[in-house]
Amino acid sequence: MRKLCDTLRRAIELSGLRDGMTISFHHHLRNGDYVLNMVLQEAARMGLRDLTVNASALFDCHEPLIGQIQSGVVTGLETDYMSSVLGSAISRRALARPVLFRSHGTRPADILSGRSRIDVAFIAAPTADPMGNCSGKYGPSACGSLGYAFADAVKAKKVVLITDNLVPYPLTDASITEDYVDYVVRVNAIGDPGGIVSGTTRMPRDPIALRIADLSAQAIDASGLLRDGFSFQTGAGGASLAVADYVKRIMLCRKIHGSYALGGITGCMVDMLESGCFQAIQDVQCFDLRAVQSIRENPSHREISAAQYASPDAKSTAASSLDAVVLGAAQIDTDFNVNVHTDSNGCIIGGSGGHTDVAAEAKLTIIAAPLSRTRMSIVVDKVLTVSTPGSSIDMLVTQYGIAVNPSRPDLKIALEQAGLPLSDIHALRHKAVAINGPARPYARRSDQVVARVLGRDKKVQDVIYAVE
Repeated sequence: MRKLCDTLRRAIELSGLRDGMTISFHHHLRNGDYVLNMVLQEAARMGLRDLTVNASALFDCHEPLIGQIQSGVVTGLETDYMSSVLGSAISRRALARPVLFRSHGTRPADILSGRSRIDVAFIAAPTADPMGNCSGKYGPSACGSLGYAFADAVKAKKVVLITDNLVPYPLTDASITEDYVDYVVRVNAIGDPGGIVSGTTRMPRDPIALRIADLSAQAIDASGLLRDGFSFQTGAGGASLAVADYVKRIMLCRKIHGSYALGGITGCMVDMLESGCFQAIQDVQCFDLRAVQSIRENPSHREISAAQYASPDAKSTAASSLDAVVLGAAQIDTDFNVNVHTDSNGCIIGGSGGHTDVAAEAKLTIIAAPLSRTRMSIVVDKVLTVSTPGSSIDMLVTQYGIAVNPSRPDLKIALEQAGLPLSDIHALRHKAVAINGPARPYARRSDQVVARVLGRDKKVQDVIYAVE
């Protein structure tokens, strides 16, 4: 059977892609991805219209998608995250149909169950053989784990593999295997692996960020969870990296041997694995090139699918055994609801990713954030968009103290006994107003819904309105 196609156009033709169908993409190359733009450009040349794009995340490199929307090639978007360039256009009514936001856990759940149907999946494969065995660990565009593409490969009606490193059959260390793949295309480049690295995946030097990180690590310690068998996830932002570094110091000092680190993995987590803090890393996505090297070379650094990571439909997940997670926020309100979808004007700047999933599952969920950014309070009376409900959040850590959710009196007692600085979240709200002054008026919002945010129960949790 010949799967290898001479051109991308030929692969699209053979896949049977037609007007009105749904195509999918994964985001392991992050802001260095070329494949989504490449496919949509070819689809436009072929005269295809009314396509729905289901992408696990969309970044600034996907700005050409705006033109494809304006020309009618794309009329629907489903994603877990959308960066600000595309988000700004969507918030200003670029798309007639509302975007559907899922989380990294609910996306594979909906795909595998058939609730979300994919006609053709386009998988960016850093290395592949002619029959479709592929891996993200090798090649000039190596990105590490391909965890977000697994569900697409399993359930899409047709699967097209796009690679810039074709190797002889068989590729023995394959992430996705040939039995799921219909066609293979070789191109000059699928992306720039340097784009994997977010501008935030660097250790901060800011004393405020370091104080927040120190308090967060002390809070984890005081919770009683930081003991042998400890499991942990942080985000890739600077404050989260600093928390991991402080936790590492405690674990090494007390010779604590944890079980696993989880999530999008950075070099900081690799350091913790190699230092003996954890016996394994469970990796759904590599956030930097150090993590890519580690997953390629270290058998204790294992690739997992997004469903195994956090699907609410799975029989068990890595997230369901998680002890502590440290996350960020654009806003948090006095009921502990968190917004990571929109800025203070209601313009789309992100998305849940795994935020909602791990917050719901972890024994301890910490939001680590400064009290204000650019003279705008993080703590508000009511968030503009509920990304993660307050019932999933245990505490907010700021440079001015720690606010514990009233639903966790046990945690408040433990932190008091440890001598940590506690504050009521309403007091933090008042302090933010005293420092920054009253909030400036929000940008005018229309009654037009531009996005729907689904919760882990698959129901609409909130909606996002157009901004003027």
